[in-house]
Amino acid sequence: MRDLELMEAALRAREAAYAPYSRFRVGAALLSSDGTLYTGCNVENASYSLTNCAERVAFGKAVSEGMRSFSAIAIVGGCDDASDFSLCAPCGACRQVMAEFCNADFRILLGDPSHISVYTLAELLPFSFSLEKDQGGTSL
Repeated sequence: MRDLELMEAALRAREAAYAPYSRFRVGAALLSSDGTLYTGCNVENASYSLTNCAERVAFGKAVSEGMRSFSAIAIVGGCDDASDFSLCAPCGACRQVMAEFCNADFRILLGDPSHISVYTLAELLPFSFSLEKDQGGTSL
């Protein structure tokens, strides 16, 4: 799957977001190593700490279906009525979830279909917690 297709899938996933409190809708499209696509959107809750980020929703769907190997994720976020999207980087908790299942070279695509910026997990989370010391993080 091309980067543009992955970003467009994230943009479509964003449409299902439930964000009545922040009015900031996020979509994520997670690509597994075998080419299967899993999408997610943010699901807010009046108790903010119970809100689910789009990235973790996508990972939860994939892991619950037995997938454990991933190559890339695209993330698109913006206000309800946004037509232009700036970079919407994953929060620290989402980055650590990515580190649980992905290698340091896992690709993270941010922006929108007209402008895609690509980062690796190692760039966005240089000191992750990990079972593997060679992942560039802190071994447990």
